[in-house]
Amino acid sequence: MLRTTGLGDGGQEYHGQELLSIGQVSERTGVARSALHYYEEIGLIASTRTAGNQRRYARHLLRRISLIAVGSKLGIPLSDIKRALAPVPMEKVPTETDWLRATEGWKNVLEARRRAIEELEDRLMGCIGCGCLSMQACSLLNPEDQLAREGAGARRLETPGVDEEEAK
Repeated sequence: MLRTTGLGDGGQEYHGQELLSIGQVSERTGVARSALHYYEEIGLIASTRTAGNQRRYARHLLRRISLIAVGSKLGIPLSDIKRALAPVPMEKVPTETDWLRATEGWKNVLEARRRAIEELEDRLMGCIGCGCLSMQACSLLNPEDQLAREGAGARRLETPGVDEEEAK
């Protein structure tokens, strides 16, 4: 048995097969070790440390890490993923109720992305149909180049009502 003090478990004892090394987690999830380190750094996952200071991950975190990887591949910001997974505990095996609460968060994130994509599609179709092909001169979507006053970047892609700092 390995005694650990991470994950807020107060020194709970784990049987060796319940904790995985970073290499095992990386192999099982397909997530690079450097990404696992980063996820841990920003609070998406947690590990425990052995007496030799090696990371060990609870087996139940495999599902969480896989969901993070899928969300990332879909382009969902890690801050949104973190918010959606907030109801799922890291310090113990999540219950079905924990996952159901997280599902609601995921639905909200995915629905917001779906709306943003549909809005972008509508706007692009309008621009293509217009023929001007200029976001600076477009009298419909950007009269008098008003977006330039808001700063550089893809202003039309930002989700309304989402604080820029919050989106990071």
